Amino acid sequence: MEEKKRILIIEDDPEINKLLRIMLTGKTVETVQAYSGTEGLLQLQMDTFDLILLDLMLPGKIGEELIGEIRKESAIPIIVISAKTDVDDKVNVLKMGADDYITKPFHQQEVVARVDVQLRKAGPSSQKPVEHVWRNLQLHTEKRSVCLSGQLLQMTNAEFDILYLLMRQPERAFSKREIYESIWKDTYYGDDNTISVHMSNLRRKLAEYTTEEYIKTVWGVGFMLV
Repeated sequence: MEEKKRILIIEDDPEINKLLRIMLTGKTVETVQAYSGTEGLLQLQMDTFDLILLDLMLPGKIGEELIGEIRKESAIPIIVISAKTDVDDKVNVLKMGADDYITKPFHQQEVVARVDVQLRKAGPSSQKPVEHVWRNLQLHTEKRSVCLSGQLLQMTNAEFDILYLLMRQPERAFSKREIYESIWKDTYYGDDNTISVHMSNLRRKLAEYTTEEYIKTVWGVGFMLV
């Protein structure tokens, strides 16, 4: 029997927390509920999870603090679900390492679809394991690992998938639309900062181990591996 995926829901509103639990709990998924940032962090210290659904405005520790602490130790996928609609708030949490951002009020089908995307990435792949090499970069699809000059880089799901897309066709420029729709399986509306933020995070992580340029911005087009 396939092992169930485990989702930690950190949401202080009891009704929203309950709704998320009902929406997501099923034959292949089980959920654990937390109602504050402090309780969520305690759950993470005591147990293992495949995905976190995280509100930002939480008692105890706010969501931004929690993302920072989680990313010091883990690359577990994080989907933020928040009533904050300001672009700066979204950009900030993506820079901190969140994989996705959904605004409240949300559509149930959208939440389920985005959760499915993240869980599929974290699960075993039915594809034959492949290793891609570009200059000093090595990417292994089965391990979902990336090494630069022998140094293992900690990647979020989104960062890994973007780099994997670029490494499959190096020196080809991908538009933001191509990248977004390939990774998130959703329609790109042209006013989303998600791709730029994840690219910035990728560049920062690469720059920790090299001064050479690996990701180039092609103005008016998008991004490419060089």
